[in-house]
Amino acid sequence: MTLFEEAVEFALNAHSGMVRKKEQIPYILHPMEVAAIASTMSHDEELLAAAVLHDTVEDTDVTMDDIKTHFGERVAELVASETEDKHEERPAEETWEVRKKDSLSVLENTDDIMVKKLWLSDKLSNMRSFYRIWKKEGSSMWNWFHQKDQVKQAWYYRTIRESTEELKDFEAWTEYSDLIDQIFQEV
Repeated sequence: MTLFEEAVEFALNAHSGMVRKKEQIPYILHPMEVAAIASTMSHDEELLAAAVLHDTVEDTDVTMDDIKTHFGERVAELVASETEDKHEERPAEETWEVRKKDSLSVLENTDDIMVKKLWLSDKLSNMRSFYRIWKKEGSSMWNWFHQKDQVKQAWYYRTIRESTEELKDFEAWTEYSDLIDQIFQEV
């Protein structure tokens, strides 16, 4: 198997039985979509493996050491760039802003284009999901999230857009930017 195929199998096992919030679809569809988006910007197998693995450490029992052991240092670095410290000692609603600021500092302070491509791929997948929900529910959709304040959500996703602007020649960045403008048009 290739590195990517191994990563897909690993992610399938790690996310087994999980579903995506609100849409109630198998969770693995999100990391697979992230990998598909990343593949439009690069064919780097380590990036594609990291894309499909990007939520395993944050949302399952998988550790960063597991990723490093199975997929190598570079894939682990990429996954780490997208992995939040959940501050599980406190409710997620209380830690949302600090978690986002901490993770944004990684993105804002990197020169690694693959990190930026991974972030853009993940957040575009999120925006596509948000857009589908927003079209049905409007701004009441934010009631499903830990952070219900649209202004703060807009700040987070717009900051990512600014931090990945060097990718603006890719269709993924343009789509991401357009979706932000639509979803957060009132903010």
